[in-house]
Amino acid sequence: MLNVLLSPSIERRLSELAKRTGRSESDVARELIESNIEDLEDRYLAESSIAEGGQHLTSDQVRKELGIKN
Repeated sequence: MLNVLLSPSIERRLSELAKRTGRSESDVARELIESNIEDLEDRYLAESSIAEGGQHLTSDQVRKELGIKN
């Protein structure tokens, strides 16, 4: 069980979205978490790497490294 404190404005938006879509607030919150957790993990890992002096690459360098054309 997870208990999360939300600001009143976010709580209101969550409640309104749940009502408009016929879902429970828990279902909407679960979907938000599941669909965004990978991006958040990547962000936190990147921030940690930068803080620890990890390698910095530009988007062009990453594309070249991965063989992705602009």
